[in-house]
Amino acid sequence: MSALIKQLSKYATYHRDRRNIATHFFGIPMILVGATAFLSRPQLLEVQGLAVTPAVLVGLGAAVFYFRLDLRYGLTMLAVLAASVIAASHLAALSTAAWLAAAGGLFFVGWVIQFIGHYYEGKKPAFVDDLVGLLVGPLFVVAELGFMLGLRREVKAEVEQVAGPTRLRDLSKPA
Repeated sequence: MSALIKQLSKYATYHRDRRNIATHFFGIPMILVGATAFLSRPQLLEVQGLAVTPAVLVGLGAAVFYFRLDLRYGLTMLAVLAASVIAASHLAALSTAAWLAAAGGLFFVGWVIQFIGHYYEGKKPAFVDDLVGLLVGPLFVVAELGFMLGLRREVKAEVEQVAGPTRLRDLSKPA
C-alpha cells in the first residue's frame, strides 16, 4: 500500500458519513485560511520583493509532505496552499483588529463546522489520534472533490477498500 493510500485511508475511516464529508468542504478551507492568516502577519524577510512569512515556510513544508505522497496531489496541494497564502496575506494587511477578527473568525467557525460534521459521523476527528491528520485533512478534501469529478478512480477504489464506502449514518442508532 502506498503512503498516499495509507494516509487517505486512515483519515477516511473517520469520515464515511457524507454529511461529515460535506462539512469538511467548508470547514477545512476556513481553518486553513484562518491559520495561514495568523502566520502571515510577521514578515521574516523579503526575497526579490516577496515577503517570507511563517505561513510561507509552513506552506512549503506541507507541500514537501504532499509531494512525498504523490506528484499530482502535491502539485494540486501546492496550488491550494499558494491560494491560501495569497488570501491570508490580504487578511494580514488589514488593521490589527480586523486581521485578528477575520483570522480568528475563520478558524473558529471552521472548527465549529468540523465538529458538527463529526456529530453526524459519530466519531472524533482524525487528528485526535494522529496529528498528521491536520495535514491530511486538506488533502482529503481535494481528493474527495476529485473523486466527485470522476478523477483518480484507482485511488478512490483503494481508499474505499480499506475504509469502506461513504454513507449516511442513522442518527437514531449508536455509532
